[in-house]
Amino acid sequence: MRVGVYLAHPRGGSFNHALFEAVVGELRGRGCDVVTHDLCAEGFPAGVAAEETGTVEAAGRAGDPQVALHRGEVATLDALVFVHPNWWGMPPAVLVGWVQRVFVPGVAYKLGSAEGEPAGLLRAGRALVLNTSDTPAEREASEFGDPLERVWRACVLPYVGVVDVRRVVFRTVSGSGEDLRAEWLARARREAGALLDRGDPSRS
Repeated sequence: MRVGVYLAHPRGGSFNHALFEAVVGELRGRGCDVVTHDLCAEGFPAGVAAEETGTVEAAGRAGDPQVALHRGEVATLDALVFVHPNWWGMPPAVLVGWVQRVFVPGVAYKLGSAEGEPAGLLRAGRALVLNTSDTPAEREASEFGDPLERVWRACVLPYVGVVDVRRVVFRTVSGSGEDLRAEWLARARREAGALLDRGDPSRS
């Protein structure tokens, strides 16, 4: 099984990095072919270029070799893992840019269905999203409605062919102790292992 694991956090040594390393270690320990990307460390070019806008054909042209690499790679994956913090109810800009530049027509979806909905093209039928947050769950539920849940489960992943979306939020990270973080890392490893269930993800 080939799994892509993507980290979006600019500070080395962050808890997001620890989650990323735990997931990668678990997947590799289970014999997976793991493709890893620390998007910030790699300097992924998040800004959509002008020549990529205007038409479906333009969106499909990747002038940047790094973007072209990611587009070719994502089409080969069986599962996706995203690790990122909740910043203002959104993923960090580098990950937003990655989605906008990699999940393009002809790579992640195609247009033209009778219902006007995009049809997913990715073979990765399942995804795991691990988020960190400093907003208490009660406040987020009452004031914001968990916008990241809508981003991943409603706005992005279903349209590229991912039918099994699993998401875990670790909160609140600031001020959390070593014991709690150890529990969170163990949870991340369990979730990564569960992602390898070879049953039909459409039945999950």
